[in-house]
Amino acid sequence: MSVAAVLTAAGSGSRLGHSLPKALVPLGGQSLVAHAARNLLAARAAGDDRVRVLVVTAPAFHVDAIARELADLTDQVALLVVAGGATRQASVAAGLAALVADPRGAEADVVLVHDAARPLAPASLVARVIDAVRDGHPAVVPGVPVTDTIKRVAPHRGVTVEPVLETVPRTVLRAIQTPQGFTTELLLRAHAHGAEDAHDEALSASDDAGLVERLGEPVWVVAGDARAAKITTLRDLQVADLPTESDE
Repeated sequence: MSVAAVLTAAGSGSRLGHSLPKALVPLGGQSLVAHAARNLLAARAAGDDRVRVLVVTAPAFHVDAIARELADLTDQVALLVVAGGATRQASVAAGLAALVADPRGAEADVVLVHDAARPLAPASLVARVIDAVRDGHPAVVPGVPVTDTIKRVAPHRGVTVEPVLETVPRTVLRAIQTPQGFTTELLLRAHAHGAEDAHDEALSASDDAGLVERLGEPVWVVAGDARAAKITTLRDLQVADLPTESDE
């Protein structure tokens, strides 16, 4: 039994405003996808439980470029690079299909799903998720406390002033990050159940835990990490390039 990971890197990154796909945008001398992959592989969970197979989903016209970007990792992990889909859910599904079709991936009993858009998620966070799944929690997500006041509103298309319905207690809220960890059986079942909506941006799940929730299965939260922040805009990229504390 082993751990595998699906690293989603198929997004265009249009909001980042860069000429390259987001995964290939440089940060501190390395692409975002290279940072994310290296942090996944650096994680050592209990008993040296670590990622042995890595599937990366890439933009359809950049599969070879992503593969070249990660070529130096092939001595550390079984690496597969495949074309992603029209939505994040479809991309993860493509990665899972490649994983189970490969003999090395078919042996994995734990699968992590991570986003290249969170390139600096530290190895300690990856290990924490793996350990929680191994401890008997089949679906695990990292989350950080919400510090802003959150209000639920009644959205009205084309209207700039929206009525507030309630203030949601922030003590019970968590902003969810990746990597998310699952037993392979549960993740495959969740994707099979939600396959009909996978290619529709309006209906597809924004994360894999959401698919598990649709099955009625429990999802557990472990402590997240500020370094796992998502890069969406140019400002996010600039903030990510600021000096931070190193991983323990």
